[in-house]
Amino acid sequence: MNNKFLISIVAGIVATIAMTAMMMIAAQLGMPKMEPPKMLATTMGASVAIGWIMHFMIGIIFALIYSFIIKDWLTKISSSLGKGVVFGIIAFVMAQISMGLMMQIFPTMPTPSGNMILILMGGLIGHILFGIVVAAIVNKKITS
Repeated sequence: MNNKFLISIVAGIVATIAMTAMMMIAAQLGMPKMEPPKMLATTMGASVAIGWIMHFMIGIIFALIYSFIIKDWLTKISSSLGKGVVFGIIAFVMAQISMGLMMQIFPTMPTPSGNMILILMGGLIGHILFGIVVAAIVNKKITS
């Protein structure tokens, strides 16, 4: 199996753990509670365990997209940090579009509750952290 592929899988898992931990900590600090695995599970009528699996699979898919497509688009950005921030913003936008589509397909999908500005800010920060972790792992491992 391709080394780049395996590194991308690891990057997706580690970055999803980092983003999820940040969301859990943010909820303890007064930010609105964000629970993507529970939201995915509820939408699909599945158990929360399936929601967690889906959450990590999505993280892995995003990391693969970074490694095999987006990384090559960001040649003018030299630092992994900068590439990660840009990728995190792209991932956030893609997530918002996906959520909008899912709400159209699955009208029973739970909607976030709380201050929408804080929810969006938290989501953006979480995805930027995700992007930074993916870029740091992928750029370090593939170039060294």
